[in-house]
Amino acid sequence: MKLHGQCIVLTGGTSGVGLALLKALHQRGNQLVVVGRNEARIAELQATFPDVTFLRANLASTTDVANLILTLQRDFGNCSVLINNAGVQFTYTVGDNAEGQSRIASEIQINLTAPIQLTDALLPTMRRQPAAAIINVTSGLGISPKRSAPVYSGTKAGLQVFSKAMRYQLEGTRVQVVDVVLPLVDTPMTAGRGRGKISPEQVARELIGGVERGRSVVNVGKVKLFRVIHRLAPGLADHLLKNG
Repeated sequence: MKLHGQCIVLTGGTSGVGLALLKALHQRGNQLVVVGRNEARIAELQATFPDVTFLRANLASTTDVANLILTLQRDFGNCSVLINNAGVQFTYTVGDNAEGQSRIASEIQINLTAPIQLTDALLPTMRRQPAAAIINVTSGLGISPKRSAPVYSGTKAGLQVFSKAMRYQLEGTRVQVVDVVLPLVDTPMTAGRGRGKISPEQVARELIGGVERGRSVVNVGKVKLFRVIHRLAPGLADHLLKNG
Protein backbone atom coordinates (compact mmCIF):
# COMPACT_ATOMS: atom_id res chain seq x y z
CA MET A 1 0.00 0.00 0.00
CA LYS A 2 1.01 3.60 -0.50
CA LEU A 3 1.96 5.50 2.65
CA HIS A 4 0.49 8.83 1.67
CA GLY A 5 -2.95 10.20 2.39
CA GLN A 6 -3.41 7.62 5.17
CA CYS A 7 -4.44 7.93 8.81
CA ILE A 8 -1.47 6.45 10.68
CA VAL A 9 -1.06 5.57 14.36
CA LEU A 10 2.63 5.71 15.29
CA THR A 11 3.91 4.70 18.73
CA GLY A 12 7.20 5.95 20.10
CA GLY A 13 7.06 8.81 17.64
CA THR A 14 8.83 11.58 19.58
CA SER A 15 12.49 10.52 19.24
CA GLY A 16 14.86 8.27 17.33
CA VAL A 17 13.35 6.12 14.60
CA GLY A 18 9.85 7.27 15.53
CA LEU A 19 10.72 10.93 15.02
CA ALA A 20 12.30 10.16 11.64
CA LEU A 21 9.11 8.33 10.68
CA LEU A 22 6.98 11.23 11.89
CA LYS A 23 8.89 13.66 9.68
CA ALA A 24 8.95 11.41 6.61
CA LEU A 25 5.29 10.40 6.84
CA HIS A 26 4.21 14.00 7.53
CA GLN A 27 5.97 15.14 4.36
CA ARG A 28 3.95 12.54 2.43
CA GLY A 29 0.65 14.11 3.47
CA ASN A 30 -0.55 11.55 6.01
CA GLN A 31 -2.83 12.21 8.96
CA LEU A 32 -0.65 11.26 11.91
CA VAL A 33 -1.64 10.17 15.41
CA VAL A 34 1.62 10.01 17.36
CA VAL A 35 1.90 8.33 20.75
CA GLY A 36 4.64 9.34 23.20
CA ARG A 37 5.17 9.49 26.94
CA ASN A 38 7.26 12.65 27.44
CA GLU A 39 4.91 15.61 27.89
CA ALA A 40 7.60 18.25 27.37
CA ARG A 41 8.76 16.61 24.17
CA ILE A 42 5.19 16.32 22.92
CA ALA A 43 4.59 20.03 23.57
CA GLU A 44 7.76 20.90 21.66
CA LEU A 45 6.83 18.76 18.67
CA GLN A 46 3.22 19.96 18.68
CA ALA A 47 4.48 23.49 18.06
CA THR A 48 6.48 22.24 15.05
CA PHE A 49 3.74 19.96 13.70
CA PRO A 50 0.44 21.66 14.59
CA ASP A 51 -1.58 19.40 12.28
CA VAL A 52 -0.35 16.21 13.97
CA THR A 53 -2.34 14.68 16.82
CA PHE A 54 -0.13 13.77 19.79
CA LEU A 55 -1.41 11.45 22.49
CA ARG A 56 0.48 11.00 25.76
CA ALA A 57 0.64 7.40 26.97
CA ASN A 58 3.19 5.29 28.76
CA LEU A 59 2.91 1.89 27.11
CA ALA A 60 4.42 0.29 30.21
CA SER A 61 1.18 1.20 32.03
CA THR A 62 -1.77 -1.11 31.41
CA THR A 63 -4.09 1.75 32.40
CA ASP A 64 -2.50 4.10 29.86
CA VAL A 65 -2.75 1.46 27.13
CA ALA A 66 -6.43 0.85 27.93
CA ASN A 67 -7.17 4.59 27.81
CA LEU A 68 -5.18 4.99 24.60
CA ILE A 69 -7.19 2.22 22.96
CA LEU A 70 -10.47 3.86 23.97
CA THR A 71 -9.32 7.18 22.49
CA LEU A 72 -8.17 5.60 19.23
CA GLN A 73 -11.38 3.61 18.82
CA ARG A 74 -13.56 6.63 19.59
CA ASP A 75 -11.78 9.38 17.67
CA PHE A 76 -9.74 7.73 14.91
CA GLY A 77 -11.92 5.07 13.37
CA ASN A 78 -10.58 5.91 9.92
CA CYS A 79 -6.98 4.90 10.64
CA SER A 80 -5.59 2.37 8.20
CA VAL A 81 -1.99 2.00 9.40
CA LEU A 82 -0.58 1.02 12.80
CA ILE A 83 3.17 1.32 13.31
CA ASN A 84 4.26 -0.43 16.51
CA ASN A 85 7.59 1.33 16.87
CA ALA A 86 7.90 2.07 20.61
CA GLY A 87 10.52 -0.03 22.35
CA VAL A 88 12.82 -0.11 25.34
CA GLN A 89 15.98 -2.09 26.04
CA PHE A 90 17.48 -2.57 29.49
CA THR A 91 20.91 -4.06 29.92
CA TYR A 92 21.24 -6.39 32.90
CA THR A 93 21.87 -9.96 33.96
CA VAL A 94 18.71 -11.83 34.90
CA GLY A 95 18.70 -12.68 38.59
CA ASP A 96 21.40 -10.15 39.53
CA ASN A 97 19.40 -6.93 39.65
CA ALA A 98 17.18 -5.68 42.46
CA GLU A 99 14.98 -3.92 39.90
CA GLY A 100 14.76 -6.98 37.68
CA GLN A 101 11.08 -7.75 38.19
CA SER A 102 9.89 -4.26 37.25
CA ARG A 103 12.28 -4.03 34.32
CA ILE A 104 11.21 -7.39 32.96
CA ALA A 105 7.54 -6.46 33.19
CA SER A 106 8.18 -3.07 31.56
CA GLU A 107 10.18 -4.48 28.63
CA ILE A 108 7.60 -7.15 27.87
CA GLN A 109 4.67 -4.75 28.19
CA ILE A 110 6.16 -2.04 25.95
CA ASN A 111 7.86 -4.25 23.36
CA LEU A 112 5.37 -7.09 22.99
CA THR A 113 2.13 -6.88 24.94
CA ALA A 114 1.17 -3.33 23.93
CA PRO A 115 1.72 -3.92 20.18
CA ILE A 116 -0.46 -7.03 20.35
CA GLN A 117 -3.16 -5.17 22.29
CA LEU A 118 -3.14 -2.24 19.86
CA THR A 119 -3.34 -4.63 16.91
CA ASP A 120 -6.28 -6.43 18.48
CA ALA A 121 -8.09 -3.16 19.23
CA LEU A 122 -7.59 -1.48 15.84
CA LEU A 123 -7.89 -4.47 13.53
CA PRO A 124 -11.71 -4.48 13.23
CA THR A 125 -11.59 -0.92 11.88
CA MET A 126 -8.57 -1.61 9.69
CA ARG A 127 -10.32 -4.55 8.03
CA ARG A 128 -12.95 -2.11 6.73
CA GLN A 129 -10.42 0.15 4.99
CA PRO A 130 -9.67 -0.15 1.25
CA ALA A 131 -6.05 -0.96 2.23
CA ALA A 132 -4.39 -1.25 5.62
CA ALA A 133 -1.10 -2.21 7.24
CA ILE A 134 0.19 -3.36 10.62
CA ILE A 135 3.89 -2.52 10.76
CA ASN A 136 5.90 -4.02 13.61
CA VAL A 137 9.40 -2.67 14.19
CA THR A 138 11.61 -5.51 15.41
CA SER A 139 15.34 -6.20 15.61
CA GLY A 140 18.11 -8.46 14.42
CA LEU A 141 18.33 -9.47 18.09
CA GLY A 142 15.06 -11.31 17.54
CA ILE A 143 17.00 -13.57 15.15
CA SER A 144 20.17 -13.99 17.24
CA PRO A 145 20.08 -12.62 20.79
CA LYS A 146 22.79 -10.81 22.68
CA ARG A 147 24.03 -11.77 26.12
CA SER A 148 23.24 -8.47 27.83
CA ALA A 149 19.64 -8.08 26.58
CA PRO A 150 17.85 -11.41 26.99
CA VAL A 151 14.39 -9.99 27.65
CA TYR A 152 14.59 -7.41 24.87
CA SER A 153 15.80 -10.10 22.44
CA GLY A 154 12.97 -12.38 23.53
CA THR A 155 10.32 -9.72 23.01
CA LYS A 156 11.57 -8.91 19.52
CA ALA A 157 11.59 -12.60 18.60
CA GLY A 158 8.06 -12.83 19.96
CA LEU A 159 6.92 -9.84 17.90
CA GLN A 160 8.42 -11.40 14.78
CA VAL A 161 6.52 -14.65 15.35
CA PHE A 162 3.33 -12.71 16.15
CA SER A 163 3.71 -10.82 12.86
CA LYS A 164 4.02 -14.08 10.92
CA ALA A 165 0.99 -15.60 12.65
CA MET A 166 -1.08 -12.46 11.97
CA ARG A 167 -0.07 -12.72 8.33
CA TYR A 168 -1.57 -16.21 8.30
CA GLN A 169 -4.78 -14.99 9.95
CA LEU A 170 -5.16 -12.09 7.52
CA GLU A 171 -4.51 -14.01 4.29
CA GLY A 172 -7.07 -12.97 1.70
CA THR A 173 -7.82 -9.64 3.40
CA ARG A 174 -6.70 -6.12 2.52
CA VAL A 175 -4.54 -5.87 5.67
CA GLN A 176 -0.78 -6.11 5.11
CA VAL A 177 1.40 -7.26 8.04
CA VAL A 178 5.01 -6.11 7.89
CA ASP A 179 7.96 -7.05 10.09
CA VAL A 180 10.65 -4.35 9.85
CA VAL A 181 13.90 -5.81 11.19
CA LEU A 182 16.46 -3.24 12.33
CA PRO A 183 20.22 -3.37 12.87
CA LEU A 184 21.86 -1.09 15.44
CA VAL A 185 20.41 2.40 14.92
CA ASP A 186 21.86 5.68 16.19
CA THR A 187 19.17 6.65 18.72
CA PRO A 188 19.07 7.77 22.37
CA MET A 189 18.31 4.16 23.37
CA THR A 190 21.58 2.91 21.84
CA ALA A 191 23.84 5.69 23.15
CA GLY A 192 27.18 4.18 24.11
CA ARG A 193 26.34 0.80 22.56
CA GLY A 194 28.15 -0.68 19.59
CA ARG A 195 29.57 0.79 16.39
CA GLY A 196 28.56 1.08 12.76
CA LYS A 197 25.10 2.42 13.52
CA ILE A 198 22.74 3.54 10.78
CA SER A 199 20.66 6.69 10.93
CA PRO A 200 16.97 6.81 11.86
CA GLU A 201 16.37 8.54 8.54
CA GLN A 202 17.69 5.50 6.65
CA VAL A 203 15.32 3.30 8.65
CA ALA A 204 12.39 5.54 7.72
CA ARG A 205 13.29 5.42 4.02
CA GLU A 206 13.70 1.65 3.94
CA LEU A 207 10.54 1.04 5.99
CA ILE A 208 8.40 3.20 3.71
CA GLY A 209 9.93 1.71 0.58
CA GLY A 210 9.47 -1.85 1.77
CA VAL A 211 5.84 -1.34 2.77
CA GLU A 212 5.03 0.34 -0.54
CA ARG A 213 6.63 -2.54 -2.44
CA GLY A 214 4.42 -5.00 -0.59
CA ARG A 215 7.17 -6.68 1.41
CA SER A 216 6.10 -8.80 4.37
CA VAL A 217 9.59 -8.60 5.92
CA VAL A 218 11.80 -5.54 5.48
CA ASN A 219 15.43 -6.22 6.40
CA VAL A 220 16.99 -2.83 7.04
CA GLY A 221 20.66 -2.05 6.42
CA LYS A 222 23.08 -4.73 7.59
CA VAL A 223 20.25 -7.12 8.45
CA LYS A 224 20.18 -8.07 4.76
CA LEU A 225 23.71 -9.51 5.02
CA PHE A 226 23.05 -10.92 8.49
CA ARG A 227 20.12 -12.94 7.14
CA VAL A 228 22.46 -14.60 4.63
CA ILE A 229 25.04 -15.37 7.32
CA HIS A 230 22.35 -16.76 9.63
CA ARG A 231 21.02 -19.01 6.88
CA LEU A 232 24.44 -20.36 5.86
CA ALA A 233 26.21 -20.38 9.24
CA PRO A 234 23.79 -19.87 12.14
CA GLY A 235 26.52 -20.50 14.72
CA LEU A 236 28.61 -17.67 13.27
CA ALA A 237 25.57 -15.37 13.22
CA ASP A 238 24.93 -16.07 16.90
CA HIS A 239 28.58 -15.41 17.71
CA LEU A 240 28.51 -12.07 15.90
CA LEU A 241 25.65 -10.74 18.04
CA LYS A 242 26.35 -12.58 21.30
CA ASN A 243 28.40 -9.76 22.81
CA GLY A 244 27.08 -6.96 20.61
